[in-house]
Amino acid sequence: MLNEAKMDREIATDAVDFSFGELLNLHKEGEVIIRPEYQRLFRWTNEQRSRLIESVMLRLPIPPIFLVENEDNVLELIDGLQRTSSVLQFLDHSSIDQPELVLAGCDIIKSLNGLRYEDLPTSLKLKIKRTPIRAIIIKKSGDEFVKYEMFKRLNTGGSILSAQEIRNCSSRMIKGGDIFYSSLQDWAKFTQFERAIARLPDANKEMRGDEELVLRFFAVKNYGMAFKGNIEEWLNNYMEEILLKKRDFDIKMEGDIFKRVFEFIENVFGDGAFSRYNSHGEPTGRLAPAFFEAVVGAVVADLDAISNIDSALLRTRLRAAFESDEFRNSTGPGANTIPKFNRRINVVKNYLLAQADGTN
Repeated sequence: MLNEAKMDREIATDAVDFSFGELLNLHKEGEVIIRPEYQRLFRWTNEQRSRLIESVMLRLPIPPIFLVENEDNVLELIDGLQRTSSVLQFLDHSSIDQPELVLAGCDIIKSLNGLRYEDLPTSLKLKIKRTPIRAIIIKKSGDEFVKYEMFKRLNTGGSILSAQEIRNCSSRMIKGGDIFYSSLQDWAKFTQFERAIARLPDANKEMRGDEELVLRFFAVKNYGMAFKGNIEEWLNNYMEEILLKKRDFDIKMEGDIFKRVFEFIENVFGDGAFSRYNSHGEPTGRLAPAFFEAVVGAVVADLDAISNIDSALLRTRLRAAFESDEFRNSTGPGANTIPKFNRRINVVKNYLLAQADGTN
C-alpha cells in the first residue's frame, strides 16, 4: 500500500522565488554556495551570458534552479550554475571572481551591446536585481538516495549536462560521495594519464570525458561482468554500487593500481594506446573508447607479465592486435555486448603476450 507520509518524509522539497539581488546577497553571506566543481564554470560564451541578461530585461521565462540544503542549512546550487553565475557576474563580477561582463551579441535590444552593469540607468539595474527566479530546494531531511535519484532525473533528457557532470553532481548527494568523486578528479589530473588520453577531443574533456574515462577504467577492471550495451547505465550502476556501499572500493589501493597501469601505458605507448594506426605505423585519429577498454583491461589483468616485455616489441604487437580481424570484429557494429567486450580485451592481451600466433 502506498505510504504517503513516508513519501513526504523522503521527498522533501520547497519552491521559493528568489530575486537575483537576493541570490547575490545570499551568496556574499555564504548562505548560498556556488560550487564550480559541480559544473565547469562558464562553459557559456560571452554572447550566451549576454543574451540571458537581455532575456531578464525582456521578462522572458527563465528555467528554475535547484539547490540542496546541507547539514548546516546552507544551500548549495546543484543545477542552474550557468544561468545564476551569468547574472551574478553581470551584477557583481568580483563576487564570483570573474572578469566584468560586457554585453555582446544581444540581438533584440541591440543598444545593450557594449554596456556594463554600471552603464545602465537605475531603473534597469533595479529591474534585473528584482527579477525573480524559481528555486527548487531539496531539503536536508530527505533520504540521501532519494536526493541522488532526484538530481539524476531532473537532469536527464534535454539537459545541458553531460552524463559525467550528472554523476559528479549526484554523487555529492550521498554521504562520502564527494570523497569518491574527488578521487576520480585527482586521478584524471595524473600526468601519465593525461598524456595517455591526449587524443581525447577537447570538447569531450570540457564535458568531463577525462573523468568518465577514469570511472570507465575501474568499471572495466572491477565491473566487466555487468557490462551492457548502454554504457551510461553501466557506469551509473557501477558508481551507485560504490556510493551505496554495495561494492567495496579501496581508494588507496585502487589509486595505486591506476597509477601503475598508466605509468606503464604512457611510457610504452605514449598517446597511441587507444587509437588506430595508419599505414606508416603511426597513431591517428581520436581516442576510441572500445580501444581504451581493450587495452586497460588487458594491461591491468597481466601487468607484471606484460611489463617484462620489450617496449618496442609491445608497440608492434599492439598495432598487430588492432589490425587483426578478431579485434575489428569485436569493435564494429554490436560491439557493446559482453562477449565482444571480453573478446577485444582477450585479443589485446594475447597479442601483447605473444599468444595470438603461438609464438613466444
